[in-house]
Amino acid sequence: MRIIVVGAGAVGGVVAANLALAGTPVVAVARGEHGRVMRESGLRYESPGGTRIVELPVVTSIGELDITDDDVFMLGVKSQDTVGVLNDLRAAGVTDQPIVCMQNGVDNERQALRLFPNVYGICVMLPADHLAPGVARVWTAPSSGLLDVGRYPHGVDDLSVQLAATLEAATFGSIPRDDIMSWKYRKLLMNLGNAVEAVCGRDAHLVEMVKAEGEAVLAAAGITVTSAETDLARRGNALTIQPVGDDRHRAGGSSWQSLRRGTGTIETDYLTGEIVLLGRLHGVPTPANRALQEAAAEMARSGEPPASRSVDDVLTRRSDRGRWP
Repeated sequence: MRIIVVGAGAVGGVVAANLALAGTPVVAVARGEHGRVMRESGLRYESPGGTRIVELPVVTSIGELDITDDDVFMLGVKSQDTVGVLNDLRAAGVTDQPIVCMQNGVDNERQALRLFPNVYGICVMLPADHLAPGVARVWTAPSSGLLDVGRYPHGVDDLSVQLAATLEAATFGSIPRDDIMSWKYRKLLMNLGNAVEAVCGRDAHLVEMVKAEGEAVLAAAGITVTSAETDLARRGNALTIQPVGDDRHRAGGSSWQSLRRGTGTIETDYLTGEIVLLGRLHGVPTPANRALQEAAAEMARSGEPPASRSVDDVLTRRSDRGRWP
């Protein structure tokens, strides 16, 4: 089994680095300057245990791959890029090879299953960042994170077991799960705080507001969600943030990082926006999530830095949206 990590940014970069260090055959697909630096100088991999330069095969597009039947494709791109990647994989000749959605949100697996028969989900609990070309950082040790895996829409098969064992050997906690999407819906609720942090910084009250809307929407939709207590027990103390080099605190999550890097896009439509979509489908108002979704998209388009808007701005916009479903 050779693993192709498509999107070697924060999560993808950390996973590719650890797989390579564990001796697993792995290829990273990384775009632009990030891919160029990785090709020329290796991936600078920073962790609480120190800094290493990880040498591994890198391509800058899927079209450069020499694809085999034994390849497993692990997607680490943001959700807004998933459809383009899936189309590139099909154009490159991928047919029955496994597609593993190592991403936040709950729509990636459905998009993949539209084109490919063997789709898997991974619930990612991995505090990482990617803020400069050629660099990925992880903030926990000795475990680099939790990457539970299962077949989509449900079930555990031989590949789920094999992939979990491979990830375990590469410093990740990984359990094969037959209900992987219920875990990913719990992670979706946690990720609703990403938009809050990206738009106006950490605010516990606003986070609780968007999560309450999310819980109400998922209940109305009849979606099974792993309980917060079960999720907390799974994480235990495996994800304790530790200093990386001279930095003692992680600056921000994935959406914050997108604004910080000025990518021009943000994943909010597939996190916060998932709750807005389900609210519209099931008649549940989601004004706080809608206000944050709109603000995050505006900030990404205009190049605004993260946390540049006030909580009052968001709450005012929310009140204007209060009667919208």
